[in-house]
Amino acid sequence: MKVIFLADVKGSGKKGDVKEVSDGYARNFLLVKGLAAEANAKNLSDLAGKKASEQHKADVAKAEALDAAKRLKGQKVVIKAKAGAGGKLFGAVTASQVADAVNADFGIKVDKKKIALASDIKTFGVYSAEVKLMAGISEKITVEVTEE
Repeated sequence: MKVIFLADVKGSGKKGDVKEVSDGYARNFLLVKGLAAEANAKNLSDLAGKKASEQHKADVAKAEALDAAKRLKGQKVVIKAKAGAGGKLFGAVTASQVADAVNADFGIKVDKKKIALASDIKTFGVYSAEVKLMAGISEKITVEVTEE
């Protein structure tokens, strides 16, 4: 019997796979537990629609990431911070502050976990950071720390 897997089943198939399995395994285990559906014309059509929808969403997300990378290319973000004697900052400039500055300056929402600082920012100056927008799409920006 041909079935469409609705969830990952170890040793049998992954979600979205269409495979031929024994009738007993399909009727007594997969279908009963809701792990698979019978591969009839309606279910196969629904699966094709879902895959097309997922592909479209992935294409849109990639296009948005490429657009954001173009807008960030070679840009500079200025962060104002307080410092004590000798230009040493109170604390440090974090990836979260850089993410907030990127959002404020360019309107690009970036998770703080997606920003890689080249080094710790504990004094005034110019630093580099890498913004990872998507798998395989990243852009380097300059972070300038000035006195508040």
